Amino acid sequence: MSVISYLIPISLVLGGLGLWGFVYTLRSNQYEDPDGDARRILSDEWDDHPRP
Repeated sequence: MSVISYLIPISLVLGGLGLWGFVYTLRSNQYEDPDGDARRILSDEWDDHPRP
């Protein structure tokens, strides 16, 4: 039973860190243009070594 007294605070801290990380990415606009990022991955426009 004493193990639960360690696991509950640890899980709350880890959950809080995950929530803080998610809120941080939302506020720094990292999800602003997901469609543009998907198209940029497939584009050869910015390749350093173009394919022959």
